[in-house]
Amino acid sequence: MNTNRKPIFRRVLLKLSGEALMGDEGFGIDPKVLDRMAQEIKELVELDIEVGLVIGGGNFLRGGSLAEAGMNRVVGDHMGMLATVMNGLAMRDALHRAFVNARLMSAIPLNGVCDAYNWAEAISLLKSGRVVIFSAGTGNPFFTTDSAACLRGIEIEADTVIKATKVDGVFSDDPVKNPDATLYSNLTHNEIIEKELKVMDLAAFTLARDHNMPISVFNMNKPGALKRVIMGEDEGTLISSHTPE
Repeated sequence: MNTNRKPIFRRVLLKLSGEALMGDEGFGIDPKVLDRMAQEIKELVELDIEVGLVIGGGNFLRGGSLAEAGMNRVVGDHMGMLATVMNGLAMRDALHRAFVNARLMSAIPLNGVCDAYNWAEAISLLKSGRVVIFSAGTGNPFFTTDSAACLRGIEIEADTVIKATKVDGVFSDDPVKNPDATLYSNLTHNEIIEKELKVMDLAAFTLARDHNMPISVFNMNKPGALKRVIMGEDEGTLISSHTPE
């Protein structure tokens, strides 16, 4: 295990799944989970890590699921974008209550609710020590929030995209359904695509691969796991261009 006490990243893009915010509630947001994640993000800020944040909306709804039920996919995805804004508002409030300066930006204009996404302003805010929450996905239908996370990570020149989930990393199979599934410690972008592992959509991984963006996947329900990833310790799964020797 790496015992280096200094963070190995300067700027990160943290991707939280909407489902993980549910906790044991089954729908919506579990305030205890929200506040705990705000505290863990605060720990990163106190280490002078610049944090960008993308949150999914699956704890409220998914555009794809609505489309399967007969709704127009574009309409469903627009609803999904608004769900991510709701999560962003909740996280911004939780961060403010934890005395962390945060700014919420949306890929679609929502005057009076949050700021419109602006690349240059986002960079400036990150450099000033503020957490920047990017909501509404990419602003376009048919693109997931995982793709949005990789896109924003590349745009803000993050050192890595860190994906928080409800499981310990990337497995060979669904660990909830298959207890014998194997946890991978290291994978390449190409291996994810070749094995068709269900962690992010292929568009997101292709984008990350083409820009040599490392991705770490960890369990957000595991206290201290996020900080361990930042410190370069053995935690979750690291996805990069090359498998470490």
